[in-house]
Amino acid sequence: MKKLEGKVAVITGGSSGIGLATARRFVDEGAHVVITGRREKELKEAAASIARNVTTVLGDVSHLEDLDRLYAVVKEKHGHIDILFANAGAGTIAPVELASEAHFDQTFDVNVKGLFFTVQKALPLFKDGGSIILTSSVSNVMGLPGFSAYAASKAAVRSFARSWTLELKDRNIRVNSMSPGPIDTPALATTTGLTPEQAEQAAAQFASQVPMGRRGEPEEIADAVTFLASDQSSYITGVDLAVDGGLAQV
Repeated sequence: MKKLEGKVAVITGGSSGIGLATARRFVDEGAHVVITGRREKELKEAAASIARNVTTVLGDVSHLEDLDRLYAVVKEKHGHIDILFANAGAGTIAPVELASEAHFDQTFDVNVKGLFFTVQKALPLFKDGGSIILTSSVSNVMGLPGFSAYAASKAAVRSFARSWTLELKDRNIRVNSMSPGPIDTPALATTTGLTPEQAEQAAAQFASQVPMGRRGEPEEIADAVTFLASDQSSYITGVDLAVDGGLAQV
């Protein structure tokens, strides 16, 4: 039997990178997936690549009305949620002496406020015994120059997993965070504010710092998230699972 047979999963930031790889894996494991993202073209391309058992909802997690619309679609189509992968995130480079209020607000609006309300607004639809996975980052335990607001926002995500583990234990809803290291996705070139040349240099630098000597693949993150979503992790809650090639571990 497939690991997620018949389950209903919601994935934010599901149109590319880690979110898309996880959506594909969930569907392969028997789940029905609802993905959301901010870019309509990428959402349509993601749905076409998955091809079955997928619904898309255009939206930005930092806008609460978009979250309400997302869950209205989930309720109408499926009636409940078994798995939530709160994966949407944002991070641009800004040294502390140059960071603007807009930079800080965007980072925390998506990574903290958006994630908080993504989970809160999902709970009325959640089946008892479900699984919530939050995307944090190795930056929650590492200092990353130029990414201080991002790192702080991801530390908040780790804290949410601890608190919600206790708040939701009576419903047997497991809450875990998952912290990727450097992953080979378009995000480094498209969302950080780096030029293509700078992004390539940064990718090489990150890879050199990883004990395994390379960046991870989105599919490797999807494997870990699928484990946390499935009954194979039935006695795991409140943890932060590092999928980082050893970067933050040694």
